[in-house]
Amino acid sequence: MINFIKKYSLHMAWIIVLSGAVGSLYSSSVLHIEPCVLCWYQRIFLYPLAIIIPIGILRKDSSVYIYALPLSIAGAMVALYHYLLYIKIIPEVLAPCSANAVSCTQELPKLFGLLDILQMSLIAFILISILLILSKKIYGHK
Repeated sequence: MINFIKKYSLHMAWIIVLSGAVGSLYSSSVLHIEPCVLCWYQRIFLYPLAIIIPIGILRKDSSVYIYALPLSIAGAMVALYHYLLYIKIIPEVLAPCSANAVSCTQELPKLFGLLDILQMSLIAFILISILLILSKKIYGHK
C-alpha cells in the first residue's frame, strides 16, 4: 500500500486538486455560495496546481514538487487562517473582508453533516502537500 501511494502520489495529488477545483466551482455556480476574499485566495493557490501537476506527471518531471509545493503550502496557510477565523480563534476584526463583501465567517453547509468547505479545503491542501513531499522522495530528489 505504501509503495502504491509513493508511486502514484502525484496522481493522487492531482485528483485532490481536481476535486477541490470542481467542488469550488460547483459550490459557487450551482449552490450559489458566494466565495469570500479568503476563498478566492485559496482558489488562486489551487487552480494552477490543476495544470502544474499533470504536466509534471506527463513529462515525468521529478522536480514538479519545486513548483507545486509552495502553492500548496501557501494555500494551506490561507485555509488555516480562514478556518481559525471561522471558528472564532482569530477575531473577526482581522478578517480581510470589507463591509459590503461576503463575510469570511459566514455559516457554510456541511458535507454529510461532518465537514464544511473550509475544513475540506484545509485537509485538501495538507494532503496535496504531503503527497508532493512523497513524490519528491520517490523520484530521488534530495
